[in-house]
Parts: sequence; structure tokens; C-alpha cells
Amino acid sequence: MKRIVLLAALFAGILSANAQNTNADEQQLNSAQRLLNSNQGLTIGGYGEVHFNQPMNSDTYNNGKLDVHRVVMLFGYNFNEKTQFVTELEFEHVSEVYVEQAFIQHKLSNAFQFRGGLMLIPMGIVNEYHEPNTFNGVERPLIDKYIAPTTWREIGAGFTGNILPASIRYQAYVVGGFNGYDGSGKFSGKNGLRKGRQKGAEAYVSSPNFTGKIEYFGIRGLNIGLSGYFGDSQSTLYDGLDKSDKEGVAAADSSTVGMAMIGLDARYTYGGLQLRGQYYHTSLSNTKQYNEFTGNDLGSGMFGYYVEAGYDVFKHLDSVKTGLIPFVRYEAYDTHSKTDGNLAKNDAYDVKAITTGLTLKLTQNAVLKADMQFVKSAASDEYAKTFNAGFGIMF
Repeated sequence: MKRIVLLAALFAGILSANAQNTNADEQQLNSAQRLLNSNQGLTIGGYGEVHFNQPMNSDTYNNGKLDVHRVVMLFGYNFNEKTQFVTELEFEHVSEVYVEQAFIQHKLSNAFQFRGGLMLIPMGIVNEYHEPNTFNGVERPLIDKYIAPTTWREIGAGFTGNILPASIRYQAYVVGGFNGYDGSGKFSGKNGLRKGRQKGAEAYVSSPNFTGKIEYFGIRGLNIGLSGYFGDSQSTLYDGLDKSDKEGVAAADSSTVGMAMIGLDARYTYGGLQLRGQYYHTSLSNTKQYNEFTGNDLGSGMFGYYVEAGYDVFKHLDSVKTGLIPFVRYEAYDTHSKTDGNLAKNDAYDVKAITTGLTLKLTQNAVLKADMQFVKSAASDEYAKTFNAGFGIMF
């Protein structure tokens, strides 16, 4: 109840604010949207970030971590005014290479555009807007790692569009699902659904899933989103399975999990003030059978939320072209908010975090960041403290 009250207070404050605000960051586009909006044939973009993470503990020495976390190149091609292609190639930690997006889009009208290929799941804010200049803090919010496993993408197809008279943007796709079992169970209380992402890499499908989002942008400076993801996890045990094999079918059924995830998010800017909030609620079915079959400890319910406030202290200085944003973010998540069967709730999976720091915008698309993060689970008496610093760019 407390988390719902916090989010309701944030949204109420947003909606009661004066609508005659500036029109700066709410129109910010992610890299793929910029490529899609280009009128050129071949277009190139990219983003990247370098991080320094230093655990702080008065009792022990701790080595810090230096990491070229990601360098991403985007390529788009406009075949004509209706048909476009976008791909995103990501290098993580210097040595890991991924294709993060690769989709074709065909415009029938502003309100009706077909899209198919490897696409981002439209849940929350950060999964679609994860370029480092689009969020405060060196690292992405924790709930976008453990509840909605950013960067979350799957192969699928569907439709997107803008209904301009209603100030609504929508997305609706049928996609492949999480790999829940391929000889071992991929879901757990510790990592949630994260290790089940297939990422379009020789992905298999035993049951298609649905995801969608509706966004309202009719009040200047405000963007509100409602998103969802529904379906079942995938299992390799169904491949080649004789439908008359009752024991085999029962085993395969025990290796899958039903999923229903709902997300609510809001972003608001007014002058130098920047507010955002996000909430996820996930219900999982068949977890008792899944845990008995795999030996894992997956909960039947998960939630996560955060509220964040920042202020650009340079916003009203016409002679200063940079931005300096002090911010604070409070977040919480629990991958064991509910458990089934004899599985006991693990307090180590009930986590609170406070992140506060500074974002210095050298330009709109080049930032320096520094913050302190305090993280504590319900099983711990003290906060783990980490100092983070880094830079990020987008072009």
C-alpha cells in the first residue's frame, strides 16, 4: 500500500501542476526514434557510457571497477517515405557483442504502422529510453534489472502509431517469450526473469506472448504510460513431444510459468524541475510446479517501483548552455512479494535503494555523472554504499 501511495502522490502532483511549462526534455527521442524520423537514406547514430564503481566500506578495502559498459552503433535506412529499417549493434564490457534491435517498419498512416523483427519490449521508461543522457544516475534503476530485465527485447511483429487527436501513442506486438527451461530452470528469486531473456539469439518459441503500451502526452511536459506483458515462458521440453505422452506433457507443463506484468510510468518537466516515477507488478502462475521441477526458488509475485526528483539549476541562465541536475531517487523491489507452496519468503530479495547525485550536461547529448547509492535488503541491518561516476554520449 505504501508504494501505491507514493506513486499516487507523485502523479497527483504532476497532474495538478501548471500545464504552461517548457517543452524541452519531454520531446526527447531515443536513438531508434531519431533514425526513424530522419528523411535521409542511410542514417547513423550511437551511444555509449564508461563507468567507475567504488564500493565504500569502512572495515575493508575494496577494489573499484572500471568498465566500458557499452558502446552502441545504430544504423537506419529509409527505403522510401513509408518503409524503414533500424538495427542496433551493442558492444558490452569490451568483449561481448549483441544485436539489440533489428526491425523493419512500414507506415500505412500516422496511426497505423507495421513493425516486425527484433524489438524492445515496451515496458516502463528505461527499457526504451536507456541511452545514458536520458536518465539520471550512472547505473540504470535496479527495478529495470530485476523486475523488467532491461535491455529486454524479443523477436515479434505488430503495430504502433500516434493517434494525434487524442494525444495517444500505442504499441502492440506478438513476440517470443522467455526461455524458462532448456535443461535447467532459468528463473529464480535472486535474478527474477532476467536469465530467461533470449535476445533474438537462435531463440525458440513454444508459446507466443503479447506486449503492448499506451502513452498519453496531451498535457505539455507530461508523459504517462501504461504497459503490459502477458503469456507463458518457453520450454525446450515441448520440442518433438508426442501429444499422447501424458508423462512428457506433464513434465513440459511443469517447466513453464504463466506471466502477467503491468507497468505504470510518468515523466514530467516544468522549467528546471524533472519528476519521474515507475511501478511494475508481476504475477506468475505455476511457480509451485516449476520450483519442484527445477529446484529453483521463483516467487509467484514480484513488484518494483521508484520515484525520482531532479532540478536543472542552470535552466534559467540564458548565458549558460549546459545543465546541472542534482537528483534523488528512491526505489524498492521484491522478487518474493508472494510465494507458492512450501517456498518461504526470502528477505534478501526485498530491497530498498536510495541514489543521489549530479548530472552535468555538457550538451543535450553528452553528460558527466556522479552519485552515491545506498542499498539494503530486509535481511540486512546496514546499507551497502557505492560511489559511481562516469560519462555518457548519444548522437
